[in-house]
Amino acid sequence: MSRPSDHYDAPASAGIVQPRLGFVGWLRWFWRQLTNMRTALFLLLLLAIAAVPGSLVPQRSSDPNGVTQYFSDNPDLAPLLDTVQAFDVYSSAWFSAIYLLLFISLIGCVIPRTRHHYLALRAKPPRTPARLSRLAGFTTRTAPAGTDPQAAVESARKLLKTSGYRAAVFENRGETSVSAERGYLRETGNLVFHFALVGILITVGFGGGFGFSGQRVLVEGQTFVNTLLAYDSFNPGRFFNDASLKPYKLTLDNFDVVYEEENLKAYGQPIDFTADVTITPRGEAAQASQVKVNGPARTGGTDVYLLGNGYAPTITVKDPNGVVVFTDSVPFLPQDANLTSLGVIKVPDGLAEQLGMIGFFYPTQATADSGAYFSSYPDLQYPLLTLNVYSGDLGLDAGVPTSVYSLDIDKMTQLAGGKTSVESIELKPGETRELPNGLGSVTFDDADPGAKDGDFSGSVLRFASFDIHHDPTQLWVLSFAVLALLGLLTSLFVPRRRVWVKAVPEQDGSLRLEYAGLARGEDPALESAVSDLADRHTDLLLSSQSVLPAFEQK
Repeated sequence: MSRPSDHYDAPASAGIVQPRLGFVGWLRWFWRQLTNMRTALFLLLLLAIAAVPGSLVPQRSSDPNGVTQYFSDNPDLAPLLDTVQAFDVYSSAWFSAIYLLLFISLIGCVIPRTRHHYLALRAKPPRTPARLSRLAGFTTRTAPAGTDPQAAVESARKLLKTSGYRAAVFENRGETSVSAERGYLRETGNLVFHFALVGILITVGFGGGFGFSGQRVLVEGQTFVNTLLAYDSFNPGRFFNDASLKPYKLTLDNFDVVYEEENLKAYGQPIDFTADVTITPRGEAAQASQVKVNGPARTGGTDVYLLGNGYAPTITVKDPNGVVVFTDSVPFLPQDANLTSLGVIKVPDGLAEQLGMIGFFYPTQATADSGAYFSSYPDLQYPLLTLNVYSGDLGLDAGVPTSVYSLDIDKMTQLAGGKTSVESIELKPGETRELPNGLGSVTFDDADPGAKDGDFSGSVLRFASFDIHHDPTQLWVLSFAVLALLGLLTSLFVPRRRVWVKAVPEQDGSLRLEYAGLARGEDPALESAVSDLADRHTDLLLSSQSVLPAFEQK
C-alpha cells in the first residue's frame, strides 16, 4: 500500500517527538504526580524531617526565654537561623507548605480509591478461571455417588457465605462453579487509616489556630489567675480570642522532690516530682490537686503541665535606716544536675543608687581544689548564697523590656565580687550582711526560722514552672488516632483472597470437585484454607447423602 503524498518520515536521529502538553496538560500532570501515593509517602517523610530542627533549637512558641538565650550565646549563627524561621519551625512558611501539600495529596489519593472500593464492593466476584490447576492450593475431591453438580456447587456457595465470602454461581460449557472472594475489609481499613490521617491533620491545624499555650513560674505560696496579663509568656493561636479564657485560680501549696538515696551509682538523682496545688474555678469550691511529670492537672479547659523547678531564695534589702526597699522570693535557674543555680536581683528604687546583684545558690555547698564553690547534692543540706553586687543604671527607665533572669552590667560598676578587692557576699539562711559603700543591708530570709540548728530542709522556698495548654481538639485527635491504629491493624492482618469451587462431570459418571485460590498480596495461609474448604465441603456432601435415605424411608 502506498503512503499518502503528504507523509513525512522524521530522520532517525530526531528521536521521539511528543506533542506539547500545554498549560492544562501540565496542570493535569502535576495533579497526577501530587496525588500519587508515593508522593504522599515522600511528603510524610519530608514532614518528619522538617520537624527535626524544632527539637534542635528552642522555639518561640514554647521557650521564648531559650530563644533569647540562644541569641546571646550564638550572636553570629542565631540571625541566620532566624531568617529561615528555625525558631518558628511549626508555623514557618516551608513547614506549612509541606503540611498543606501532604493534606492535598492524601485527599487526592483517598477519594478516587474510595470510589473504586465502593464499586468493587457492589460488583460480582470475577468469573471462574478455565484452568484452576494453575492457581495456588489446587486440589481435587471426588463427590459421593449420585451427587448433583448444581447441588454440590450450591452447598459450596452456602459454606463460603457462612465463612464470610461474597459468592456467585457461574455456568460455563456444562460446568458449574462458584466464585467467592473475601478480604475487602483490608482495603476498608487502609482507607480508614488514610481518612483518619487526614482528620488528624485537619484537627491539629484547627487546634493550633484556636488553642494557646502559656508559661508561668510560681513560688510556693504564690497564686496564678488565668488571665492574659498573669502569664510570664503567652503564645496564642492565629484565631485565639482572650474572651475564651475561663477564669480560675491556681495556688502552688508545696513542691516536693524525692531523690535516690539507696543506689550509690545514681545517688542524688531525682525520681519523683510532685506539685501540690489548689485550684479554684470561678463560682466553685477550691479543689486540691497534684501536678506531676506527664501527669497534668485539668481545669478550665486547660491542661497544666509541670516543666521545671528550682529554688527561690527570699531576699530582703534595706536602706541604711533599716527601711525595707525590696523583698521577694527570687527564682534561681538551675545550672547543673545538683541545682547549682543562678539568679538576678534588681533594686531600682529606695537606695542612693540603683542596685543589681548576680547570685549563685548552692543547695549543698562544697569547695573544689581550686577554691571554687559547687553544689554536691541537689537537696538542702548546707545551703549557701553568694552575691556579686553592682550599682548604676539598670536600664529600666528607658521603657525597654528586659529579662528578669539577666543583668546588663554595661552601665554599672561592680562593688563586690569578681576582680574587685571586695569579696562576694556570702549568706546562709537567716543571715544578714552589709552592702558595700554603706548602701544598706541584704538578708537571706529563712523560710522556716523555727527549725532546729543545722536543719535546712524547709529554709528555702522552691518554685515550679508550669505550661498551661489549651487545645479544643484533643478528643478529636485521640479519636482519629484510634481510628488510624484500628485501620492500620485491619489492613495488615486481614487477608484478601479469592476461592473457586468447580463441579466437573467425568465420563464414567462420577463428579470431580476442583478447589483453588488466589491471594491478593501476601497470604501464607491460602493453601491450607483451600484444603480446609475442600475437606469441609466433602464432609458436608457425605453428611447430606447419609441423611437423605433416612428421610426417604419416612
